[in-house]
Amino acid sequence: MKTHGNERRTLFGVELDPLTMDETVGRCLEAVRDGRQLEIGVVNAAKLVNMRRDQRLADAVSGCDLVVADGQAVVWAGRVLRAPLPERVAGIDLFMRLLAEAETAGISVYFLGAKEEVLAQMLRRVEDRFPGLKVAGSRNGYFDDSQQEAIAGAIADSGAQMLFLGMTSPKKEIFTAAYGERTGARVVHGVGGSFDILAGVTRRAPEAWQRWGVEWLYRALQEPRRLGKRYLTTNTAFVLMTVRELMRPTPSPASANRSH
Repeated sequence: MKTHGNERRTLFGVELDPLTMDETVGRCLEAVRDGRQLEIGVVNAAKLVNMRRDQRLADAVSGCDLVVADGQAVVWAGRVLRAPLPERVAGIDLFMRLLAEAETAGISVYFLGAKEEVLAQMLRRVEDRFPGLKVAGSRNGYFDDSQQEAIAGAIADSGAQMLFLGMTSPKKEIFTAAYGERTGARVVHGVGGSFDILAGVTRRAPEAWQRWGVEWLYRALQEPRRLGKRYLTTNTAFVLMTVRELMRPTPSPASANRSH
């Protein structure tokens, strides 16, 4: 269904939509209003690296209707590689904006992900923050692949118009690719660890850290054993990917013409 007013940018072979946060929110509200489904993919440095190693993840992200830059490093790489993106569209910020818009417009939402106790705490905080929000349903994110179809059916039965997936990659992307349409939700947005942040289980980096593109470091400092080596590995790989892309010779007009 991919119809885009803005011409997409290609970065590391992945097509991204050069949208601002406001434009992305606008696209989501249009989809709900028009009864179309919009699957949103968000990419940061780590995910772009992992997409090269995991074809299922690459296919799932590429299959999304909108793909936006979740990480500041992706925006910087876009500038360096002449595929400019207007700004970072952080998954958690888009999540919060959509919850606020859903409350105002009477749009129903469904939350899928996190541990049961984290989900319960998040739902309490959502109710405090968005008292008028219509929550069609929720479920924790711990299930076998064999349960995916039944879960998608339950979401469809709830009538939810927006679906938020608080699960890790590539699980959320693969679920969206396989069963996003089956859920009947007009907007499907994978928000990763945002449920944990909203529940108060993990803290988000201060704005200064976000602006400098080191939100990953703040997260790694909170969970050094789990995230330290992972971020170091993927960030190094991302820098090398960017340098390799920058060093790649561009074909001259003459040689390009000869190839036609």
